[in-house]
Parts: sequence; C-alpha cells; structure tokens
Amino acid sequence: MKIRTNLGHSSLEVNRLGLGCMGMSEFYGSFNEEESIRTLHKAIELGVNHFDTADMYGSGANEGLLGKAFKGRWDELVLATKFAIMRGPNGEFLGLNGKPEYIREACENSLRRLGTDSIDLYYMHRQDPKVEIEEIVGTMADLVKEGKVKAIGLSEADPGIIRRAHAVHPISALQTEYSLWSRDPEKEILDVCQELGITFVAYSPLGRGFLTGAIKSRADLEKGDFRLSNPRFTDEAINENLKFVDVIEDIAESKGVSKAQVALAWVLGRNDDITAIPGTRKIHRLEENLGALNLDLSAEELKTIEQNSPSETMGERY
Repeated sequence: MKIRTNLGHSSLEVNRLGLGCMGMSEFYGSFNEEESIRTLHKAIELGVNHFDTADMYGSGANEGLLGKAFKGRWDELVLATKFAIMRGPNGEFLGLNGKPEYIREACENSLRRLGTDSIDLYYMHRQDPKVEIEEIVGTMADLVKEGKVKAIGLSEADPGIIRRAHAVHPISALQTEYSLWSRDPEKEILDVCQELGITFVAYSPLGRGFLTGAIKSRADLEKGDFRLSNPRFTDEAINENLKFVDVIEDIAESKGVSKAQVALAWVLGRNDDITAIPGTRKIHRLEENLGALNLDLSAEELKTIEQNSPSETMGERY
C-alpha cells in the first residue's frame, strides 16, 4: 500500500495515515498535555507528517498545544487547521462565520497560536449559509497569494459547493467523515474528488472509536465525553451497531491483526486518493493504527465485509 500521496492541487506530500488531534484538547474525555506531546513527537519519528486541528478545538487550545509540540519542527510536517465555527470565552458555540474580515482574523489568530508564519492546509470547517462560497474561497485564495496559507480545503461540503469553490481556486483537500458505518461520501463526493483531483481526507475513520470494539456500552465512555450525547451512542444504537464490529472482528481474528487496523485498511483501500486522520492521544494506539498501512484486504475479505455489514447505521452522525 502506498505510504505517501500528494495533497491535491499542491506540492504538499502527506502520509496516507495522518493524526487527528481534536481529542488531545476536548470532546473525548480526559486528556494530558505531556502525553499528547509525546504522542505527537512519536508520530513524526514514525514517519507521520500530516496533523489535523482546528481553531475551535478546545477554543484555540489545540492549536496552542501543536504550536508548543512542533516549535522548530515545522519543516517536518504538514499542518491543517480550520476556521468558521465560533466559540465563546467559556467554550460555548456561537455559530458560523464566513465573512472575509472574520476569515482574516481567524487566520492571524491561528498563526499566532501555532507559532508559524504559514498554514500548510487551511480548511473552511463549515460554510456560513449567509456568505456565498465564492466570497469565502476568494478570501482564502488571497491568503494563499499573501503566503499565509499554502493550500486550501473544505470540510463537509456537498458536490455543488465543491465545484463552485474549485472554480474560484483549486481545492486541495475535502474532509468529511468516512468509515464502514459512515458511507455517505460514496454517493457522489468520492467521485467528484477524483474527477477534480482533490484529496479526500477521511475523519473519524474508526467511527469515533466505535469500530475498534472498545465501546460496548455507554459505561465505557467517560463523563463529559461528547459521544454520550451523540445519536449513535445511545444504548439501543450501540447494541444494533455492534454488528459492524462483529464483521470487522471476524476478519481481524483470521488475519491476526486488530479491528482498528482492518477498519482503517478498508477506508484506505477504497481508492489511492484517500488519506485518513484517526485520532489518538496514546502512542500504542498510534503504532497500532500505522500498522494498517501494511495490511491489504483480499477481494474475498472485502466481499465478506460488504455482504455482512448492516445496510444502515442506527443514529445520525450528529
């Protein structure tokens, strides 16, 4: 399996398995800064060069964490961050903002927190419905011209928006949720990305940890974990969705690998233009995930997964 790939319409080259850093500052229960920094440093040591954050993760704290961890090492990695989702001083969500002046302000704040003079990949996290995509991408394109951003991307955008955005400035990456239990991108998004030469970045490729088999009930989640309020993590949904884990487990046991590795290999095997950014705070999970790069699923195994997986996932994604 190919280890690295060019990032869409840019000269950036990324490892096909990057690292999503959101959980190092918020959302998935307790976290420890020292442990997170050790994991980030180990990731670089193991060849990972693609790290994903956003200005809203920890209300800026996640960017600050990466700025601390990567100080003096920016030439070793490709850093992606995002704008548009506003947070208040106490972490409250304040809606979306895609106005040009806000984008510029957000970019400057991200550069400051990260401690760098240029963002490798800058995403529109979600589109502000009050601002046309042409105006948003036009502002992002100006940031590229000014050298503050090297490449631009979109997150959770539909095919029409992707095409309109790409007509203004080449879109290098499209990020959305994709895994065995979140397959909506297969309807149109993956084809559009391949047609336009856009790298598809799969976030939550392990189903927010569910496909690893580590979550058998709500009792497995810490107090404060946002998954406790997620529709796919009700007692009823967990019991039903464990059918996905059963399918993965059978393949994993037969190959002597982990369920996480099977789930990741399935995502990466969909086409060569997909990269994935599973999140973890722990070095042993990082090492386990990277093992998926050496795992090839046979045509028969892929057929087994397809035939035995549930046709629908219980619960909406959010």
